[in-house]
Amino acid sequence: MGQILIVEDEVALSDVIRAHLETQGHKVAQVFTGSEALSAVERHRPELVILDWLLPGMDGLTVCREIRRRHLMPILMLTARGEVEYRVAGLQVGADDYLGKPFSIVELAARVTALLRRVAIEHAAANSDVPIAFGSLVIDPAGHTATIGGAALDLTRREMDLLELLVRHPGRTFSRDYLLERVWGADYDGLDRAVDTQMVRLRRKLGGFGDCIEAVWGVGYRFRPELITSTS
Repeated sequence: MGQILIVEDEVALSDVIRAHLETQGHKVAQVFTGSEALSAVERHRPELVILDWLLPGMDGLTVCREIRRRHLMPILMLTARGEVEYRVAGLQVGADDYLGKPFSIVELAARVTALLRRVAIEHAAANSDVPIAFGSLVIDPAGHTATIGGAALDLTRREMDLLELLVRHPGRTFSRDYLLERVWGADYDGLDRAVDTQMVRLRRKLGGFGDCIEAVWGVGYRFRPELITSTS
């Protein structure tokens, strides 16, 4: 069971969601504005955030983008806006799932369960030294090496760190800020294009597999293994 943060300005709806999730054994915190949400994420470090799009003041899209700059917990967005462009916008800034209002509380609970299950799987993978393979691309976390078709890739330590982080979380979008903090840390030299420059080099060294590292406009990068072709 996980620690969940609900960010929803409709108090009655927030209370219904909280009550249902608590019956399933989850620990739940509630806030009602975007600024409260950002503070609560730092304070509680929830395993999952349920985030309404139409919040007073700072909207849910902005909150989602800000959370994703520093954290990887899944974000389930709620909104009455059903147009495709809104769903796409939410996913592009880092949301993991999307549920339109009105919705079934049972469906919401099922999506929460699925997202938390994915967190558990990713956590286990992130702490495993078992080689990760996508076609002929093999990443060996224990040896901190990568090969394509058995041939070793000449990757720098930073390039290897980036590749390993991306492939351990396929489909998840990482913001540039998160990558700078996670991979560069205190070594960051202040260059705004540091991540983009490193990604260009990494993609070039990966050859055909480089197409699987996708730039997400205005946010950062993600690894999409479904883009691997039979010739990679």
